[in-house]
Amino acid sequence: MATRTHPPARSAPPFAPLGMLRELPSFLRRPAVLTPIGLRRREGWAALGVLETVHIAGLFLLVLPLIGIWQQAMHLSPPDAFDKLPGGWLLPFTILIAPIAEEALFRGWQTGRPRALWLLACTVVLAILVVCAKGMAPMVLAGALAALALAALGGWIALRKRRAPMAGFLAAYPAVFWIVALVFAGVHLTNYPAVSVLTLPLVLPQLWAALLLGFTRQRVGLHAAMLQHAGANAATMLLVHFGT
Repeated sequence: MATRTHPPARSAPPFAPLGMLRELPSFLRRPAVLTPIGLRRREGWAALGVLETVHIAGLFLLVLPLIGIWQQAMHLSPPDAFDKLPGGWLLPFTILIAPIAEEALFRGWQTGRPRALWLLACTVVLAILVVCAKGMAPMVLAGALAALALAALGGWIALRKRRAPMAGFLAAYPAVFWIVALVFAGVHLTNYPAVSVLTLPLVLPQLWAALLLGFTRQRVGLHAAMLQHAGANAATMLLVHFGT
């Protein structure tokens, strides 16, 4: 019986600064799984520099001024999530912990490889266990966490040689990309003390970030997306510091 093959990830064109700017809108119209440049080549760092510049410029020149106007016009409260962090944790959290954790969770698996999707599934189960933890006996919770850890490790090892994307992932990826971008932005509504229809525009910076970082993840790689995320967060923190 003939085996069914699935198309590989699309190869990205050679890097050129202006070409990269033209690629971005084309990618957003039809997101695709690409073979990333990586950061082991000079072109990867150059591409990261271009995308970081676009990310921060769009944020500072368009997105943040717009939501500032909206926030004042609607008399909306500023975010209060950072007020809950222990003293001294603001910078490490925003510049190191959040970029690594959020990129791994939202974009680390977007190669479509089986073991990456397996870890994503295990992470979802872990989140469910955390939500249900209060209603579970300690021994039952400990057993479930241990079983989940073993399952995650076992799946990661067992699937390590399967490098092609899962069947159907490439075709579904445009929808996956936009759903993840919207979820990423929506999660950040929890930064605000109250959530309503009026607060939806306040997460436009996170939606902008999700679109840029999703492209960087595919075009350059996951580590590049983490660095770009950290750079954008650091630039925003500097703006807040010097603006107050």
